[in-house]
Amino acid sequence: MWLSWRDQTSCICCLCVTCLCIQQTWGEPKARINQGATEVERAAPSLTQNDKTNLNSTKGLSLPELIKSKDAIYPTKELSQGKEAQVNLLVTILSDGTVDEVIVEQSSDSSFNEAAVTAVKQWQFKPARQGDTAIDSRIRIPFVFTIPKEKPKTVIQKSDDKLGRSVPAPKQPVDKKIISNPGRNIKVKQDVDQDPIMMTVRGQNDRYLLQKSSSDFFISKDVITAAPHQEGAEVLRTAPGLYIGRAEGPAIAHNYMLRGFDSEHGQDISFHVGGIPINLPSHIHGQGYSDLGFLIGDVVNGLEVTEGVHKAQQSDFAVAGSIDVSLGVEESDRGLQLSLSKGTWNTSKYKAVWAPKGSAKESFGAFEVSSSDGFGENRTGTSANGIFQHRFGQGKVKHRLLAILHSARANFAGVLRYDDVNSGKVCFTCVYPYATAKAQNALANRIMLGYFTDYKGIDGERGEVGIWLSYDNFRIQSNYTGFQEISRTLEREAGRGDLIEQQNYTQSIGIKSRYRNSVIRQSWLKVSAEFGADGRMDVIDQTQSLLDAAVRNQTWDQRVDASIKAADLGGWGDLKWNFKRYATLHTGMRVDALSYEINDRLGNFVPLTRPQDSFITGFRRSALGLAWGPRSSLELKPLSWWSIFISYGEGYRSPQARLLEDGEKAPFSKVKSADFGTRFDWGSALRLVLGGYHTELSDDVAFEAAEGRLERIGATQRRGLFAHIHSQPFPWLLGSLSATFVDAELLDPPPASAEEPFPPFQKGQQLPFVPPLVIRADIGTHHVLVDRLGQSALKSRFGLGFSYLSPRPLPYNEFADPVSLLDISAGLEWGMLDLTFELFNALNAQYAALEYSFPSDWDPNNGLRSRTPMRHRAAGAPLSWMLSLGVKL
Repeated sequence: MWLSWRDQTSCICCLCVTCLCIQQTWGEPKARINQGATEVERAAPSLTQNDKTNLNSTKGLSLPELIKSKDAIYPTKELSQGKEAQVNLLVTILSDGTVDEVIVEQSSDSSFNEAAVTAVKQWQFKPARQGDTAIDSRIRIPFVFTIPKEKPKTVIQKSDDKLGRSVPAPKQPVDKKIISNPGRNIKVKQDVDQDPIMMTVRGQNDRYLLQKSSSDFFISKDVITAAPHQEGAEVLRTAPGLYIGRAEGPAIAHNYMLRGFDSEHGQDISFHVGGIPINLPSHIHGQGYSDLGFLIGDVVNGLEVTEGVHKAQQSDFAVAGSIDVSLGVEESDRGLQLSLSKGTWNTSKYKAVWAPKGSAKESFGAFEVSSSDGFGENRTGTSANGIFQHRFGQGKVKHRLLAILHSARANFAGVLRYDDVNSGKVCFTCVYPYATAKAQNALANRIMLGYFTDYKGIDGERGEVGIWLSYDNFRIQSNYTGFQEISRTLEREAGRGDLIEQQNYTQSIGIKSRYRNSVIRQSWLKVSAEFGADGRMDVIDQTQSLLDAAVRNQTWDQRVDASIKAADLGGWGDLKWNFKRYATLHTGMRVDALSYEINDRLGNFVPLTRPQDSFITGFRRSALGLAWGPRSSLELKPLSWWSIFISYGEGYRSPQARLLEDGEKAPFSKVKSADFGTRFDWGSALRLVLGGYHTELSDDVAFEAAEGRLERIGATQRRGLFAHIHSQPFPWLLGSLSATFVDAELLDPPPASAEEPFPPFQKGQQLPFVPPLVIRADIGTHHVLVDRLGQSALKSRFGLGFSYLSPRPLPYNEFADPVSLLDISAGLEWGMLDLTFELFNALNAQYAALEYSFPSDWDPNNGLRSRTPMRHRAAGAPLSWMLSLGVKL
């Protein structure tokens, strides 16, 4: 979005292909300003007929206003040598009016760069605004250093109007002392009132244009808040092709689906929040376990979604893609916000967000407590979340501190057999009437700390160094199969209920770093290089047992008792080749070294049926492996509003450590991902992305009910098409629509065995749990109902969110029912008060949050183990409502 102005009242608006423009016409093609002994000379833009046609494109946008300026001082050495130069700067103005990032876009002599950058960093602005919201912006400021033909004369500068214009005093003779050191006093000043400044509004538009592939998306705050969300993590539903749901309460991670991957609790998506990785390797409940229940929606500032693998910085678990959640509070929302929410099933939520006015967007604190009796039986849950972040520092180096805390406990009903629900043995939202079913619950606690330092040099170089710490403890009791399990440790012991207890404790420490700089700067080619390294170490303790809920959770069988020490060190590099505006090529490589030390205390266990082979249990082993992966992407830009993308990358998913053999070279699940697509960008009025992809995974996993965790199912492939539309035709209306279609196929499943003579997976079958079609729509509107009611305006807003999952295949040739969910919200804002009413599952659809197909037996008196697979489902929440009252101080 490029803007230039002379004053706030004489703007002419136009809509360009990829950017929104406001330009001021001028009587002369060039403007020249005499400033004592110096001159500043710049070309002024002209206004095309197309610009005039799109006059109303920038309605609601106000320009930044300069309130304090500082002259650039002519470098002494260059002045004495008679050198002249022009330095073009790209200057980022934050929503608080301070100058943040300054990039030297072009310079005829680098020795003048520091003088221009030093001056502009001392400027102060009133920020640009979109409606009532202060926004970040980027302006282009050219400085021209010119040697005067006459002797320098002292100039007294003063600012006496709202734009901070410099008014020269009457010229006076120059003091000889000043001439002896002329570089100290001869100045070059940019006068924004007399010459145009180009401005880029930074936000969704700017981030959108940074995509390296058609599968890169930046989801801005306005899209995130358009539709209602029951909890903070549901903001991820706005990512194209992603579905997120929760069936087991606030203490268990969500279930994720993306690009034909049923990622269960996160093993196929790499998640980062504020720069801290969320995935937990070798977790007992699921590889890459990612619980985002700590997210507070009010402080989520944007989502960077990369689907597929083509960026060099994408690391472990980036199989279907990666999602980075940025945190911040905009200037218009800063202050103290308190809210109280009440809803169906005795649901309560208390929330406080405080963000000091005038401080950086990234500085805030947020705290949230919620509780609910839940729908149906055995679904009570309580959670508490805190997110605290502070950004500080001046100049080239800035720092950020981040702390995240999460605690939750919940009961859940588990899964029910379809035939038991249809026969009336148990209702759809009930729980089986046995202690082993009613004892299902989970507890989760996590704390994450991060410290990050950013470096931004005057010539565009960038650097980042960060360190983070994490501690997670998790415990779950779940029963999927009823009364089928037989003890391995107690002879002839069975029928006490298949209540699986899993415990996992993870302590992690990690580092990350990256550096980028320009290496070639030519008129037709610009090349920049970026290099980075990241690493983490994890200490994991985990157990799995069978409990008898009827006898005070007595352990009657042990399955896992292990400790793991894991290390992951990765390095990557990327070269960006920019051929003017017509083509951009990224070429990169990533390599990771992963090592494991496993102490499996139940390894080499011999069942009681073979006492002649008995020996002391335990299996200690180590393994190390390397994962290499090229990453590349190409953007062709035939027209300024049309881009074509091609990308390819190879990634990996780390192994479940307990499955490794001694000395094994860590059998990673290797992924090969290719994307192609095109983007049509007509500014905020309409953006359209169309594309397709092909993904191959060497070793996939699927849920195994008997053990309550993920197990290998063999190689798989996915072919898909996707479309994403974003439109804001009017300032008061915003819409986003995405659709993803995929054909997911199993290539090489495990063969039949004596234990599993009729395996659930067959070669060539459609992958289980993967919906072929996923659709998501978000619509938001806002209006001013009354311009002035008392001392404030009365504003309204309306939001709608719709998600659709097509019927998806299950093991044993079964199919799950489709899911259609509609959420609606309406709100009023008046002064400090905010009232919001939300409906979730507004159509009151009876749907399954999870569906499986596997053998089970819920008759405690049946002594035979059933091998007949049956459909099972965990009920999704019916129609519910939430009323929230907020106060902003």
